[in-house]
Amino acid sequence: MQLEQLMSKERLAETLIGTLDIEFQELTKERVVCTMPVGPKTHQPLGLLHGGASVALAETAASIAAFLNINPATHYTVGLEINANHIRGKREGVVTATATPLHIGRSTMVWNIEIVDEQQRQICISRCTMAVVEQK
Repeated sequence: MQLEQLMSKERLAETLIGTLDIEFQELTKERVVCTMPVGPKTHQPLGLLHGGASVALAETAASIAAFLNINPATHYTVGLEINANHIRGKREGVVTATATPLHIGRSTMVWNIEIVDEQQRQICISRCTMAVVEQK
């Protein structure tokens, strides 16, 4: 599957990416930037950004970044592990995730993802390990 197929609006609409209204701002092998609105769809019961929504945003950024660093004709990537530290709460607005590589190997990749608000204040820091799997 090519990037254009993977990222088509029709394909993404029925996924968690579409449900959370995640949008991609930058797509390179060294950096993926995406945004997500903060509102009722992404809130926990107290009206704050749900930590799971932040983790979904972080893994989305890392997954697309990993995809950009493989040959999709021969390999695919899947999440192996993710952790997150939630630094600051947020009730409304937009958060931006930036994924940058810590390690790009043949069988694994490790991505650092920083999520910030509109004032560039840290909301969440995450690290995601992706497995690189050969297609059979």
